Amino acid sequence: MTALIEGNSPGSVVHEASPVDFDTYGTIYEPRGEARKAPFGAGADADVYPFRGRIDPNGEFPPEAGRYHLYVSLACPFAHRTLIVRALKGLEEVIGVSVVDPIRDGRGWAFRAGADPSRRHGGLGQTLDRANGFALLSQAYEASVPGGVYTGRVSVPVLWDTRSGQVVSNHYPEITLDLGSQFNQWAGEPGLDLYPVPLRDEIDALNDVVGPHLNEGVYHAGFATTQSDYEAGYREVFETLDLLEELLADGREFLVGGRLTEADIRLWPTLARFDSVYHGHFKLNRNRLVDLPNLWAYTRRLYAIPAFGATTDLDQIRRHYYGTQLHINPTGIVPPSPRIDWSL
Repeated sequence: MTALIEGNSPGSVVHEASPVDFDTYGTIYEPRGEARKAPFGAGADADVYPFRGRIDPNGEFPPEAGRYHLYVSLACPFAHRTLIVRALKGLEEVIGVSVVDPIRDGRGWAFRAGADPSRRHGGLGQTLDRANGFALLSQAYEASVPGGVYTGRVSVPVLWDTRSGQVVSNHYPEITLDLGSQFNQWAGEPGLDLYPVPLRDEIDALNDVVGPHLNEGVYHAGFATTQSDYEAGYREVFETLDLLEELLADGREFLVGGRLTEADIRLWPTLARFDSVYHGHFKLNRNRLVDLPNLWAYTRRLYAIPAFGATTDLDQIRRHYYGTQLHINPTGIVPPSPRIDWSL
């Protein structure tokens, strides 16, 4: 199941997951064999985010440089947010990162170094587990519960505490808020406030629309198994895109308050994936993002900011969606990227 590789520190050993094997383990959506112990979305009523710790100077997890570690996928839009905030705040030397393989079989997210073609993106690309040497991300979840038995969903991002050896949080909205505010003592950009108090009501109101109807709405359409569910998801996605296109018609540079905020960070990863994945793979084909001039100009402006562009790996994104979601794309064929001009 795993290979042993010498780690960076003396005597340390890092485990690498065995290659993706759909025949043995099935897919994350229909796992087989030993992978059945932790199926995707286990239990319709299960709490998808059982770890909700917060970084708090007076709490169990106080801010410290070098103490915390992020587990992410470059393909996942929700994990992508944490990388954007980490880069914007200049926390690259403060918060470590390990990047899972974008392809998942029934065992879920796994660590494989491999011959990763995407390492050109700012030294990212899939890695082995730099914090614990785990082969599977599920091991981090198992290490964080009594008895080591975890049967819930294993998701990214994960914020890990290297001191206590447990997951702090897998709740992506709170992870970005904490990264953006609790490490200013060590941040390269301590004055950058992505969730300013005077704008919070406006940010929250916009997030309450974009979150369920666009960030999650693309999955409502893409994962639909009935025509009516697909059409409902399709409508909510394009209604939200139209609303945003109108909002940006006044020429504003950012969504709220004339400055970069959490609202932009939560929206942008979905926009970045739209033409490459959601338009075709999820059948959201009314138009491409490039056909919406205000939204496309906004998307390109943010891409030009290194924290956005340098953390965006369209190769891993396409490989993940087309190569993992075999219930939508049974052949696993990954198409080349459409021609997208990101330049301003």
